[in-house]
Amino acid sequence: MSSVTDKKKHSFYALDNAGFLYTAIASSRMSAVYRMSAGLTKDVDPQILQQALDHVITRFPYFQVTLKRGFFWYYYEHTDQKPEVEAESHYPCKNMRQRQGKTFPFRVLYFKRYIHLEFNHSLCDGGGGIIFLQTLLIEYFRLQKGIVPAEIGIAKDLASEVDPQEFEDSFKVYYKEKVPPPSGIKKVYHFDFELLNKGEYLLLTGKVPLEPIYRLAKENKCSITQYILALYMESIQDYIKNSSLSERQKRRQRIAINLPVDLRKMFSSITLRNFFISLSPDLDLSMGYYSREEIIEQIKGYMGLYMNKKHIYRYISRNIRNEKFIVLRVIPLWIKKIAMPIIYKLYGERGYTSGLSNLGLVRLPAELEGLVDSIEVFPAPSSESRLKMVMISYKNQIALSFGKTSADTSIERLFFTKIRELGIPVKIETNKR
Repeated sequence: MSSVTDKKKHSFYALDNAGFLYTAIASSRMSAVYRMSAGLTKDVDPQILQQALDHVITRFPYFQVTLKRGFFWYYYEHTDQKPEVEAESHYPCKNMRQRQGKTFPFRVLYFKRYIHLEFNHSLCDGGGGIIFLQTLLIEYFRLQKGIVPAEIGIAKDLASEVDPQEFEDSFKVYYKEKVPPPSGIKKVYHFDFELLNKGEYLLLTGKVPLEPIYRLAKENKCSITQYILALYMESIQDYIKNSSLSERQKRRQRIAINLPVDLRKMFSSITLRNFFISLSPDLDLSMGYYSREEIIEQIKGYMGLYMNKKHIYRYISRNIRNEKFIVLRVIPLWIKKIAMPIIYKLYGERGYTSGLSNLGLVRLPAELEGLVDSIEVFPAPSSESRLKMVMISYKNQIALSFGKTSADTSIERLFFTKIRELGIPVKIETNKR
């Protein structure tokens, strides 16, 4: 392990498997930038936030980087510069244009009582982002109010040593060479909503109490993720059922939801970089329309079949095998920059209608819970999958947050109506102007 004073010995960090893809496909329409927001009880003090960030970034040396280009691949290089907090002044999840090598792969913004962290997905996934956010909040309130929590949970102690496993590429660590890849991608239904202008991105969050959702999930013998996913798939099915498509066209549709799975617990990894794969539970409407109970059983059956190490190894194998493929390795970067966005558009999002990510229950030290009202997470924008959702639980509330590259609200209305029909209150918040 490296000591605190040795952190800068790592002059560069290779991108992980997911990072290679996200740096190549990033654009104003598909920025690969997701957002985490903490709503405080009082307005943010930007000077204290900057001091907190100055302290925290030295504990995350693998975040104190800028993107550089090699002949074959991009990589992250350490910089002695420190990121600066900014007042929010643009649409969320804006493209970072980090391929120019002049910006950090994340930004810290503030607006009134909100702290927003935006990460380029090439740096880390939601699991790593949450740890950075928790650490930043702890240091912010230490500086502002002198609070030193007795327990910090999974947040990082700024005086602790940096374990190299925190920035390892866990995909490569757990790659098995002879494991076959998963089956190919099937074409699915995509929303035909009109796109917003490039760079515009709308956020909409429905906040619901945790307990009644937990109770309903337990009654249906499924997880909270599976229950919310069932409501979401049912909403999309209802949208198709009531659309102007002919009955024959409706029955030809297939709904698939991209469901990211955090692999850290399954493989005992502590990496803060990307370490997830995406499953795709689906509904084939050629089999007829599904009741809610049937959708829940369909999801449970799918997860029971595919949520295991043997199957997960197949996804890891596919990702790393593509990276190791000799032809791809020797293609110059400028050719990859042209080819990879095209390939991703054809194959990357072709296989799912929308996305749903659950970051689970987030805890802050007990001393801070009265100072932080809410935590929300929003997905990165996409032109093909024009509507995606992230759910996260904090205290006794679930934030169901949509990110949209379209102004259409049909799916969200259907979805939140179903929750209200269950007798569960929903508080809607949006950034729509």
